Amino acid sequence: MGDLDGRHVLDVGCGEGALAVSLRQRGAVVTAVDPNWGMLVEARSRAQMEECSIHLIQAVGERLPFATASFDVVLAKTVLCFVDEAQAMVDEMTRVLRPGGRFVIGELHKWSTWAAQRRLRAWFGSELWQRGQFRTAGELRRLALASGLDVETIRGAVYYPRLTTVARLMARHDNHFAHLTTLGAAFLVLAAIKPNSTN
Repeated sequence: MGDLDGRHVLDVGCGEGALAVSLRQRGAVVTAVDPNWGMLVEARSRAQMEECSIHLIQAVGERLPFATASFDVVLAKTVLCFVDEAQAMVDEMTRVLRPGGRFVIGELHKWSTWAAQRRLRAWFGSELWQRGQFRTAGELRRLALASGLDVETIRGAVYYPRLTTVARLMARHDNHFAHLTTLGAAFLVLAAIKPNSTN
């Protein structure tokens, strides 16, 4: 996301507010939305504990209550996997991003052991993960391009399974893998820019 000092940032699907608080601590002016009122209560409590000022609003990513070109950075972390109309959400996030602004989205990778574990949970009755729709790097790229964004990079992270011993051995090599491929990454991050010609 680059230098955030003084920049207006929108966190879409903020959940309990951990990322929003971190962004505020990096100097951003943060607005955070979530459809779940309980999550917003948690986010407000976390912000108060950290003495952070964050603007919290109940809203869904597909219908953001903001004017066009309101934010310097718009981001969402592990939100698209629970959205039925992913393209509509990416379009809406793009709409509220100013020209030249940065779009960042992070999602669980479709082809990873982490996604496989969540599919198993779905098969065994987890209602949360029965809704999950995991995507590949190519699918995330297509969503961004369809919204008129210029994709800068797609990077992977966490190339090890959720096994403590294996994680301890492999974690030190994670950054090396990230420079080589997204294959096997548990988490994908796409960064894009809204060109001046996009509305």
